[in-house]
Amino acid sequence: MSNGTFHHYFVPDGDYEDNDDPEKCQMLFKMTDDRKCGFDDDHDSVIRDDFTIIKRQIEDSARVLEGIGKSISFDLDGEDSYGKYLRRETTQIGEAYTNSEKSLLELEVKFKQSQENELKEEHRINDDFLNMVVHTRDVLKETLDISVGLKDKYELLSLIIRSHGTRLSRLKNEYMKVKHG
Repeated sequence: MSNGTFHHYFVPDGDYEDNDDPEKCQMLFKMTDDRKCGFDDDHDSVIRDDFTIIKRQIEDSARVLEGIGKSISFDLDGEDSYGKYLRRETTQIGEAYTNSEKSLLELEVKFKQSQENELKEEHRINDDFLNMVVHTRDVLKETLDISVGLKDKYELLSLIIRSHGTRLSRLKNEYMKVKHG
């Protein structure tokens, strides 16, 4: 992690986030060297100091590399190489796509079946309604036929009753003529 200067820090857990406090991280190395080159200094102490600085930088670099290694191992999710990781991820994405494709196909089939069932139900309801209309028409026609038949019988009965009334009247008149006459 870097704080925007040439100061670099080691993040202990290997996972830097923007809210990590740089004060809690360990400073690894500083990219500037404020020492002046001078020939007056003891040459051995300068070399010793240079070796000490280089040793610290090597240790710091080792910690940085260890942190990077941890980050990569977290990123690779247990795989040996990035290629294997990508292959596994590609396989998983492919399987997820295949599964979603299957699910979509199943949904389409169910939707079509539902539409077909609704259409069949509508046809059945229409057929039932038409059958009821035809049955009602037939019953009405039969009722009208019976009514016409009853009307004919009523007229026939009415005629018979008038005819009998006329006969009775005639018989009564003849009887009254014979008795009075």
